[in-house]
Amino acid sequence: MADQFTIHEYKEIKFDRAMAIIGFPSVGLISSIAANFIVRSMKLEMIGTILSNDFPPYSIVHESRIYPPVRIYAGQRICDDNGERCDQLVVITSEFVPLPSLLRPLNTLILDWCRQRGISTIVSLEGMNAGDNPEKREVLGVATGERCHKMLETYGLKEMKEGMVSGFSGVLLYEADRQNWDAVCLLEPARVDYPDARGAARLMEYLAKMLPELKLDPDPLFKEAENIEKEMKTAMEAMRQPGKRSEESVLYG
Repeated sequence: MADQFTIHEYKEIKFDRAMAIIGFPSVGLISSIAANFIVRSMKLEMIGTILSNDFPPYSIVHESRIYPPVRIYAGQRICDDNGERCDQLVVITSEFVPLPSLLRPLNTLILDWCRQRGISTIVSLEGMNAGDNPEKREVLGVATGERCHKMLETYGLKEMKEGMVSGFSGVLLYEADRQNWDAVCLLEPARVDYPDARGAARLMEYLAKMLPELKLDPDPLFKEAENIEKEMKTAMEAMRQPGKRSEESVLYG
């Protein structure tokens, strides 16, 4: 049930034609790394969090500030004739993988909140196991609705024709399709044995086509992605506890 979650807003913002990017951990941590990079690059403000007794008990500490496990950021965009037309950008991100039983109610909560706040498009970030040499594999896209199928074509993304999308993004896609949402999932091949900063950077190159104001320069992008990777890995190691029960939410790292 969605009522097992609460969205606490630090401040209420009125959105108009906003886009939401969602980055929960996936293969290689690339979705969380990319989401955090967007937050830093665009200097987005943390406006809310999602609370639940079923989330693992921890806080993130960064530059002496306390951050909850699931964070909602937002900020204004400066739109031009390039990229996606939206006036605000929202980023929802975390460093832990929710239990499978929480995925559908959590998606319901997020979709309901986005609808209430006037957010019209959702982009979910996901890593996929591509075996050896993932950098030689293509980024794939999955979309709901005619407009988002055209988005994939506009930004040169190869559309997945056959396959499976698992985890948070998999549930989001079928819920978005069922509720007639405009949603896109970007699937980046990634390494499974460690946080893949370069995979996250490759994913960001496609996001920069949608959000040109990111103004990505490859060298600083890789360096910043690697810094975020190190910080997240340190945070994950600090959160590990001996004797963690198998039924608890998974922490990547």
